[in-house]
Formats: sequence, C-alpha cells, structure tokens
Amino acid sequence: MYDIIEQHRIQDQILSERLNTVLPQVMRETETECWVIASREYNEDPMFQHIVPSMYPHARRMTILVFAMKDDKLERISVSFPDQYLDRYYRHDFDRKTETQLQALERVLREIDPQTITLNISDSYAYTDGLSAGLYRLFMKELPQDLTSRFTSNDQAGIRLMETRTETELKYYPEVMALALEIISDAFSPKVIHPGVTTCRDVMDFMIRRVNELGITTWFNPDIDLQNDTGMHGEETVIQKGDLVHCDFGIEYMNMRTDTQRLCYIRKDGESEAPEELRNALKRNNRFQDIVREQMKTGRTGNEVFLASIAQGKAEGIRPVLYTHPLGLFGHACGPTIGLWTDQNPIYPAGENVVHEHTSYALELSIIEYLEMYGRDTYIFTEESVVLVN
Repeated sequence: MYDIIEQHRIQDQILSERLNTVLPQVMRETETECWVIASREYNEDPMFQHIVPSMYPHARRMTILVFAMKDDKLERISVSFPDQYLDRYYRHDFDRKTETQLQALERVLREIDPQTITLNISDSYAYTDGLSAGLYRLFMKELPQDLTSRFTSNDQAGIRLMETRTETELKYYPEVMALALEIISDAFSPKVIHPGVTTCRDVMDFMIRRVNELGITTWFNPDIDLQNDTGMHGEETVIQKGDLVHCDFGIEYMNMRTDTQRLCYIRKDGESEAPEELRNALKRNNRFQDIVREQMKTGRTGNEVFLASIAQGKAEGIRPVLYTHPLGLFGHACGPTIGLWTDQNPIYPAGENVVHEHTSYALELSIIEYLEMYGRDTYIFTEESVVLVN
C-alpha cells in the first residue's frame, strides 16, 4: 500500500500520460476536432475525475475544459476559475473580471473555429453522456447559433480515451490486483471461515471491514454465496464442510478497478484436497478461459469474440456462460461487451465495439457441470483481471 501522497503522485503521472499521449492519439483516430467537457460541482461528468489532477476532486462551481486539435497538435484549455493544480495541466483562459464564463467559452471557440464541437451526449453509453441537461440548455441559451449548430457527439472518442491504459497504469495494475487477491485469500482462510458457524454474510462483512481498514473502497459490495447438494445459497446461510463457496469482489485503488471471482471448497473430515471431479471441472473452466482469451483478437468486435468463444467451447464439450467486460477506470467500463450474464446473445450496441491493445478486461465467465458430489448441475465461476498488450 502507498500512502495518500504517493497515490496522488502516481495518479497525476497517469493523468499526464493520458493527456499528453493517449488523448491526442484518440482525437486523431476518432477525428475529433474540438471537445468540450463541462461539469457542475457535485454533478461531474463520469470522465471528470480521469482528466483532472488528484488535488482537484470536484468541479469548482462550473468547470469547462476544452480540447482542440490545431495543426495536428493538441491544445488543452480551462475556461474555469483559476486553480493552481488544474492549471498545471490546462492553459487557463478566463478573466472573470471582464467576462462571464460563457462569454469566455464563446471567445475560445471562435479562436479555435472548429467545424464540429463534440459534447458528451449519448443515447447508448453512460460514460459519454456526462453533460447535464441543465448545462446543455445553458449552452444553447448563452452561445450563439452559429456555434451551437456545430455541436455533435462522438461516443468513440470517450470510449477510446477511457479504455486505453497508460504505461504507468500497466505498471501498477498488477499491484492493485495483488491487493485484491490478498483480501480474498484472507477471507477464504481458516481464520475467517469456521464450518458450522460462519455465514456467507460473515465473510462479506470481513471483506468490507478489511477494505475500510486499508483506506480503499469497493466499487460494489462483495458477493458471497455457496453451492451444495441443496442448491445455491447466500447471505445468512451457514457454511458447512463440503460446500463450494464463491466470491465476487472488486476494489478501487488509485483510480483503478479490479473484478475477481474465486471458489473455495470446504474440505470434509478426512479429505486432503478437493474431490477429483471438482478439480476436473475447474480445469474445464480454465480451458474455457483460454478459449476466450485466444479469441480476444485486436480488431474483432465483442460480439464476434462472444460467438466464436461460445461455439468453440460447445465444440469441446463445455457448457459455457460468457459475460466478459472491459475493466479499468470504471468497473463495468468502456469498450466491447462480450456477452451478459442475463443475455447469452450478441449485445447491441456495446458488443459492436472493437477490441484494442493497451486495454483491460474482467475475463468473467462460468461453465455448468453436473457434479456427482452434489447430484446436480453446478456453476463453476471464475473471473480474472487481464490486460491486452503487444
């Protein structure tokens, strides 16, 4: 664990890489000429925390950031109240003594004179739908029609910016993941689970307390359940010997998210390891993980990966369930959706996004196996945080 000052240093290093390297590349790739991202205090755009420094946690009244490509070079402008931290990353261009904030924005846009002005408005994605209705109405009221007529939206600009991992993120992501695995390992240890006494809720409470002690957060409450010969159970169910306990757990640390599922078999008296059929079932799950990862080829859509993975899994005698998703700055993050737990079909429009390098995913899936030990179909759940690099 890093202390909070070192965490801020790392986050700001990531920000510099995102603004200096990733953003210009994305704007060229998506043909984004000018991009205005505006937020009001405590009602920030989902992108906000990922394009501002660590010491600028909220918009100040109204923060307006403008990105403009001029002569193939990116200019970053803050049409906001001056701030010593924000202004290290953006050129401040608003004199509140002589102009209103919207007058300053009009002036800046006229100096840029773009053919199109991208706003974060989307019918399909939360990440690119961050401009509030109130701010949009304000823009339409205060800015002249010859500028508002240039307003457009560009989902791919936001998706590509948020899904692309920087070199520093790739460096620290394994450490973030190791921390999550350490908490799971403790939760699934004899010091926490006492068969016949401990409930699923007790294990969940341990994880919540441990996260709080470490000074980090989860992006969803841990999910703990178990399977046995009577079915699947959770919450207040007491864990017994012979049960298969399952967790779904994700932390948020230094603006990076993890998403992990693990299984824990509670050995019966006289058992030195899990039953062979359960170990073999896990091997088949691991094989399906390999299939999906092999199918996640750059340039393929999420739907293409889904269909190819399911087809190959079934051809190898596996009963697969696939619901892999992008992971990174958000838990269910920007990029191609590869199936849903609730819908084992191609997903539109999110499944039509394309797999790119320098992105991260929760390789989330399961297989269904009939286990003699339980006399019923059993879900073998796994989920790994993975990155795609050259």
